[in-house]
Amino acid sequence: CWPIFFRLEFVCFLGRGSFGSVTLIRDSKHRLHAEKSSPIAYMESLKKEHRIMLRFRNHPRIVQTTNPNLHIGINLDHCYMYMEFASKGTLHNFISSFSGQPMPEDMIRRAALMILQGLEALHSHGYVHCDLKPANVLLFPSKIVGEPWDLKLADFGLSKEPSCTNLRSSLSGGTKEYMPPESLGPNRVKMIGPAVDMWALGCVVLQMYGGRPVKMGECCYKWRLPRLVSPLANDFLRRCMALQPSRRATAADLLKHPFVCTKPKSYDSFSTVLLLS
Repeated sequence: CWPIFFRLEFVCFLGRGSFGSVTLIRDSKHRLHAEKSSPIAYMESLKKEHRIMLRFRNHPRIVQTTNPNLHIGINLDHCYMYMEFASKGTLHNFISSFSGQPMPEDMIRRAALMILQGLEALHSHGYVHCDLKPANVLLFPSKIVGEPWDLKLADFGLSKEPSCTNLRSSLSGGTKEYMPPESLGPNRVKMIGPAVDMWALGCVVLQMYGGRPVKMGECCYKWRLPRLVSPLANDFLRRCMALQPSRRATAADLLKHPFVCTKPKSYDSFSTVLLLS
């Protein structure tokens, strides 16, 4: 059942994004919630995000709303919703703590697996995230003893729903560093499908390995990874980041890939991903 809040107490400010801000609040039973607030002009985006969280209620890889209702501020100038609090922060902050050095590969594999589980749930029901990046992946205390955290996908304000018939001409509202080539430039395609999330997943994995985006022209980015990665990781990345969207693996396919579904091994040889596009 949904928690009953009664009285809410402000705890601290958590962050600000393009469409609003997030604060930490405590209810009368001392439970913590993240309150996401947006100007009323962005209400439809917040409504969609809330709707998607309700659609995937109880899914372990999708961030959960803690209240079934969207709320309007007393001055009618903003709207807000309540979500579970990610006490471990974001994947972006965790990656940043390594100061450009790669995360341990077994940790990267587990993170990739959990992100894939979230994407597979979305894609199998006709949804596309459209803004997958480390800042939109939240970290929660792990339910598995010995593991540092569990991951959940968040920020669905730009997501495409299965009922959407008005296809956008580009992912202009997303984050360009994580957008696939077909979504940028003068020849961008009109169809938005799961392949855009698979490209973004490749970018996230590269970033966990210490990769950096390199700007190529006005709006296109390529990712450089001048470090050695295992053959399995290299193959996983190339399946995510095929130039042709139709040639990219699906989330369901990659859930069977040995990079995420087998235990780490020792390798005699390694591959270097110098530039992926």
